[in-house]
Amino acid sequence: MIVRDARPDELADVGDLRVAAYQEDGFLTAASGYTPILHALGADGAGEVLAAVDGGQIVGTIMLLAWPDGGQLTRGPGEAEIRALAVAPHARGRGIGAALVAAVIERAARRAIRQLLLLTLPEMHAAHRLYAEAGFVRRPDRDWSPRPGETLLAYGLALAP
Repeated sequence: MIVRDARPDELADVGDLRVAAYQEDGFLTAASGYTPILHALGADGAGEVLAAVDGGQIVGTIMLLAWPDGGQLTRGPGEAEIRALAVAPHARGRGIGAALVAAVIERAARRAIRQLLLLTLPEMHAAHRLYAEAGFVRRPDRDWSPRPGETLLAYGLALAP
């Protein structure tokens, strides 16, 4: 398995993988307004979309969005946001998620990012463990509410200068 930049002709497949993974875990319904947003992330050229590829098949993905392209989380130069970590349901349990997180951390460090941030749903417990194992810590000061009654949890990782 290798982690590399997703090619432009692969972005639709990457979007399909994200949606399938989030739906499989019950984090996204077919009627959700977030479905088209999740599917299209990176198609506009904002950020960097990485793909985990095994045997020629995309089995996972993650995005890196440096300020000012980051979402609600980034506040200035030196900050970047991780978005849309997803591993194909049939490929889970093989360390693909950890490899994607490690690759995005390495890439952020090479880009002189000093603070790597992410938002996650409170019920994404497996992702929380993965982020903690990579050194991320909870950042309640950066939690974000996209709509009343919904709060996304923020995590952050300080990278060495």
